[in-house]
Amino acid sequence: MNRLRPNAIANWLLVVALLVFSMVVVGGITRLTESGLSITEWKPVSGAVPPLNEAAWQEAFAKYQQIPEYQLINKGMTLAQFKFIYFWEFIHRLLGRLIGVAFALPLAWFALRRAIPNGYGWRLSALLALGGLQGAIGWWMVASGLTLRTDVSHYRLATHLLTALFILGGLIWTALDLKALAASPASRPARLTGFGICVLVILAIQLLFGAYTAGLNAGLVTSQWPLMNGSFFPGATQAGRSAVDAIFNDPAIIHFIHRWWAWVVVAALVLLARLVKAAGSRRVSIAIHSAFGTQIILGIATVMTGVSLPIAVLHQAVGALVVAATVWGIHVIGRNTESAS
Repeated sequence: MNRLRPNAIANWLLVVALLVFSMVVVGGITRLTESGLSITEWKPVSGAVPPLNEAAWQEAFAKYQQIPEYQLINKGMTLAQFKFIYFWEFIHRLLGRLIGVAFALPLAWFALRRAIPNGYGWRLSALLALGGLQGAIGWWMVASGLTLRTDVSHYRLATHLLTALFILGGLIWTALDLKALAASPASRPARLTGFGICVLVILAIQLLFGAYTAGLNAGLVTSQWPLMNGSFFPGATQAGRSAVDAIFNDPAIIHFIHRWWAWVVVAALVLLARLVKAAGSRRVSIAIHSAFGTQIILGIATVMTGVSLPIAVLHQAVGALVVAATVWGIHVIGRNTESAS
């Protein structure tokens, strides 16, 4: 009896990918509502239970009142207002725990049943380890805003977001490989082509500067598009910055790079979509075009509405969908290359 279950494992990975997508969306809400520093401790087990009575809420609020964000920005916040920001950070962390359980327990079951095809055990284990590391990265990010700052480091925020999107891409890629294996036992994993790597690097740069934009509230530098406060190039917000310092730390320059590098991404994704369509996967080509087209519109709308919460959250959500569609497309051309060889 064949114990291998590639299709079942693929479906499970796609469910986990959906949970990771939800985590990215809630993470965006957490950031945009300035909720990320509301829980000042990292308790992986006992932290799964929120405050259950008035005394526990007062204790959690008292700890928040000790950090710079409260003292310099939110002083005078009511307990009800604190509960609102606590809610979003708690849900974000709870989703992280849920993803950990949703990945680890089925993985153990498939392993015990010896249902994992050869060559996939290490990949699934690596994804599990990366998920655990992501939890540590999340706390590392939060810790940067608890002592000397009123917000988290935008470098650590970028690390946290890009790791989540890398996990999302890894889940989708592995699921697609397993789907192909279920359809044909002779199927081999798709190759990551040189062009695919180039597209991923171009997209990663955009995602990096998107995270920097969020971390530095750089979306608020201007509400104009395509100009920025009447100029095409805004210049640094602080005089005397070196070029390198401005690129990685100046809100106006980061905003400028994020809005115009987007068109480099568009060019790369149009080329990817053409190759995908030529490989016979028209629906994947449509998915890529739809994702980046919607994302461009949402990016412009986010700026012109002064970073409206619903639009900005949609912008982050569709950003994750762009990653998913891009991985799907690169997998198609990788499989096409494998078939040709």
